[in-house]
Amino acid sequence: MRESREAKRARARKIVRALKKAYPDAKIALDFETPLELLVATILSAQCTDERVNTVTPALFKKYPSARDYVRAEAAALEQEVRSTGFYRAKTRSIMGMAKALVDDHGGEVPRTREALTSLPGVGLKTANVILGNAFGEPAIAVDTHVFRVSQRLGLARSEDPDEIHDQLVEVLPRREWTLTTHLLQSHGRRCCVARKPLCPECPVLALCPWPGKTKIR
Repeated sequence: MRESREAKRARARKIVRALKKAYPDAKIALDFETPLELLVATILSAQCTDERVNTVTPALFKKYPSARDYVRAEAAALEQEVRSTGFYRAKTRSIMGMAKALVDDHGGEVPRTREALTSLPGVGLKTANVILGNAFGEPAIAVDTHVFRVSQRLGLARSEDPDEIHDQLVEVLPRREWTLTTHLLQSHGRRCCVARKPLCPECPVLALCPWPGKTKIR
C-alpha cells in the first residue's frame, strides 16, 4: 500500500530522532570561517572528498582572502593550487567567475538569498543550500551523493534528479531541522548506509527503512 504523505512525515520525524541519537556529532565536514571560504570549498568538493578539500583550502584561503583576490588571480596558478581536488580547470573557472560576479554585483560579499546564490557561476541548488544552512543559519537541505542515496533507500524521496529529491524532502522533513538533517543523512551515508554493502544489521533506522536490498549479517 502506498504510504500517505502524513505517514511519511511521521516516519521521517522518527528517522531524524533516531539519527540524532546515532550521530550526535553530525556537522558539516568542510573547514571554513567565512561564507566566501565555504563557497569556494563547496565548489572544490564536487566529485572530491571533503578531507582532500580540507588539505587544500588552508593555503588557498590565506592567499585569497577576498573575492577580489580570486578575480586578480592568475588562472594557471589557481589551477595548480586546486589541482588535487580534480576537474581543476572547471573548478578554477567556476571560482573565478563566481568571484567576479560577487565583486560586480554584490560588493564582493556572498549574498544571503537562494536566488542570488544560484545566479552565481558554478553555484547550483546544492551549493547554495550548503551556504544558506551553514554560513547563514537558514534551514536548507543540500542533496549531495550521500543524501541522494540514503533518502531514496529510506523511501523519503525518489528521483534521478537531485533537485527533485530536494523538493520531495522539503515536503516531508521538519523545516527547522533541514540543515541538521542534511548532516545526519550524510553521516549515516558515510558510516553505515554506504553505497556498496551497507551495514544494514547495524543500522539505527533499520526498522524504519523500506529498502528491499538490505544486507544480511556477515
